[in-house]
Amino acid sequence: MENKITIRPGTIHDLPRVLELVRELAEYEKAPQEVAVTLQEMENWGFGPAKIFDFFVAEENKQIIGIAVYYYKYSTWKGKCLFLEDIVVTESQRGKGLGKLLFEAVARVAKEKKVRRMEWQVLDWNTPAIKFYEKYKASLDPEWINGKLTDVDLQRF
Repeated sequence: MENKITIRPGTIHDLPRVLELVRELAEYEKAPQEVAVTLQEMENWGFGPAKIFDFFVAEENKQIIGIAVYYYKYSTWKGKCLFLEDIVVTESQRGKGLGKLLFEAVARVAKEKKVRRMEWQVLDWNTPAIKFYEKYKASLDPEWINGKLTDVDLQRF
């Protein structure tokens, strides 16, 4: 009997596992020391009055094996947009189509909310992810350079 995969909106009770998967992604991206978010912050920013993100979980046998985290942003040229922050599938479950299910769940939200653009980032060395997005005929734009100031950088202001 084949196990059924369920994609559903995330709940506050899912956040401990979500944080585990975020840490797993950071390991994969060779930056485990960069994860600074706490469970309490995730609870506030995902479910409190300062809510800024939403997420889906992929579940098999009541075990969360993947997530897709997204939020809304504003473009001066396009208006309301949706940013897909991360899709994470636990390593042992990759290659089973979970990324596709999660990506398409977020794309349906973008369509339902009538955003003018759905966007995300992918590391230039992450060939499996690049090939995944190319299947959707996504524009992978080499023209833009990402800029950021870290929390330490912001202390100078």
